[in-house]
Amino acid sequence: MAEVTTVTTDSFDKDVVQAPGLVVVDFWATWCGPCKMISPIVEELANEYEGKAVFGKINTDENPDLASKFSIRGIPTLMFFKGGKKIDDIVGAVPKAQLEEKINSLL
Repeated sequence: MAEVTTVTTDSFDKDVVQAPGLVVVDFWATWCGPCKMISPIVEELANEYEGKAVFGKINTDENPDLASKFSIRGIPTLMFFKGGKKIDDIVGAVPKAQLEEKINSLL
């Protein structure tokens, strides 16, 4: 079973920038209702795409510098990285099928 890695300011380079292949990062907060709705979907996708993509979560309240660095204006925001660079994002809670479509297009 694949795990969704908790990413922090200190681990960002190791967990996202240096990670091989596609990295999907969920920017969220504990008080965010839509974040709670999308969280189980992110966990399902982490299992379904094990070995194809890496999944992480960044708590924007605990890591405000990362939220600022990536200009997070609304959460949840899912960002997609490849080769350490942001290549795309999706803002808001979206259906699983839409996330699968995006991931497949980026793999």
